Amino acid sequence: METPAKPEVTQLLKAWGDGDDAALAQLTPLVYDELHRMAKRCMAREQPGHTLQTSALVNEAYLRLVDVQQVSWQNRAHFFAISARMMRRILTDFARSRHYQKRGGDAHHVTFDDALVVSRQPDANIVAIDEALGRLTSLDARKGQVVELRFFGGLSVDETAEVMKISPETVMRDWKFAKIWLRRALSGDDADEL
Repeated sequence: METPAKPEVTQLLKAWGDGDDAALAQLTPLVYDELHRMAKRCMAREQPGHTLQTSALVNEAYLRLVDVQQVSWQNRAHFFAISARMMRRILTDFARSRHYQKRGGDAHHVTFDDALVVSRQPDANIVAIDEALGRLTSLDARKGQVVELRFFGGLSVDETAEVMKISPETVMRDWKFAKIWLRRALSGDDADEL
């Protein structure tokens, strides 16, 4: 299947944001495959047999996106950035609920590199990363957003730069810094300073 042109998706997003429900109907098949790829990347970090499947993650994100009222979609990259944030929240909420139900609380700390590969405790990894990312975002919102877009959204450096309206070089600097900061935070080092 051919990837839809960015201008076409952007025009439909803007029309949908302006309240055109027909635009949403046209938009859905154009973005579904990319949403599914994003969800698959997110789910690759989960254990096989995870009770939340890729299609369920896409559907849940889609339902939340449809409920968003009066969003001024800037472009295709902005839409996928918001989608990535929704998927992150869904997975984090799911992991927290499972963790609290099964283990009575207390997320386990993991290194950032360990969380990038499939592990035996992915729920704890997602929660630990989410908490560390929240701390980073409170210290430097831009660096936190770069991590969210790159790690959870799977956006390229150029796509992240486009969404954030910054240069690709700035994205790379923020990405490198944030990875080091998150590694320190996940290993238990004092990373609450920039």
